Amino acid sequence: MPERAERSTDRAARRSRVGGAALCAPLGLLLCVLPAAPAAAESADAAPYGTPTTRCVITDPRLPELSGLVSAGDSMLAMNDGGDRAEVYVLDGGCAVGDVRSADIDPYDPEDLAMGADGTVWLADTGDNKQERATVALIGLHPDGSSSLTRLTYPDGAHDAEALLMAPDGTPYIVTKEVLGASSVYRPDGPLVDGATVPMSDVLAMGFTLTGTPGGPVGRAGQLLVTGGAVSADGQRIALRTYTDAYVWPLNGSDVVGALSGEPVRVALPDAPQGEAITFAANNRDLLVSGEGLPTAVTLVPAGGALAPAAATGAAAAGVTATGLAHSVSPLTAGLVAALVASVLVWLGGKFFRRRQG
Repeated sequence: MPERAERSTDRAARRSRVGGAALCAPLGLLLCVLPAAPAAAESADAAPYGTPTTRCVITDPRLPELSGLVSAGDSMLAMNDGGDRAEVYVLDGGCAVGDVRSADIDPYDPEDLAMGADGTVWLADTGDNKQERATVALIGLHPDGSSSLTRLTYPDGAHDAEALLMAPDGTPYIVTKEVLGASSVYRPDGPLVDGATVPMSDVLAMGFTLTGTPGGPVGRAGQLLVTGGAVSADGQRIALRTYTDAYVWPLNGSDVVGALSGEPVRVALPDAPQGEAITFAANNRDLLVSGEGLPTAVTLVPAGGALAPAAATGAAAAGVTATGLAHSVSPLTAGLVAALVASVLVWLGGKFFRRRQG
């Protein structure tokens, strides 16, 4: 029997998706109809990247829910969101599947993919839509053919997370996916040891704000939800993505927290039904993005000039802020929280009144 990252008999429920209609119903006039960010901010900080083009199209039926992507020279590594085994598919330049790397481990809800400096491929088994898991896990597929599974615990309860950042020194960082954009970054307190359970610390708070970029399965809320991450192979850049936008920071050494605390370049991504994967291309500058569904395109977003943020508009205009170890939120997010509470109360009150009347 495969080793299980998490034991559960309800596999369908644990991988359930929150549909756009379900999210928009309680949020009402909140996220689904909020005005977008100013257009001037979008054009200012998107300039360092050029026009996206389709690199290739994935049609293989074994990859219906592509959630993680890693560039590996002329090839790419891809993984599904789901499955009964830890599996990584090797894609050629035309997106055709060649080799398949796997381990006899049954993941709970794998969401992202990263490659370490030693060639180990890491699967982030961190999905938790219902926020009920006691542990999450990192699964390693090592160059010698062996595998490992390290369980991780959050210091403040369960979180849903879909982004893994593997620093050049081998330290992993998990970035949570939050409906109101108040994502947190967690780092293990010790090394990844096979069979061990390692506690994590909350090392950074980030606030993603509305950008006005269309796309994703949940309306404008998708502009706030972190769905993937990547570190360039040369260790000089970090990227996070939402359903609609990518954010790129310069990286100095392995100081991921310091990098994410700075101002990023924001890149508006092409409209996609459910974009979850991001990686840097072989040149360590261009972006490759993709997502769930078949067929699904792997899109190349070329880097233009110097990858420096637009100084005139500030971090808020770039769509994300960082607040270090102190968990504060942006004024927009604070307003969203207040509006959410009011909207949910009105919505629930209306349902209760109609039920009583009926």
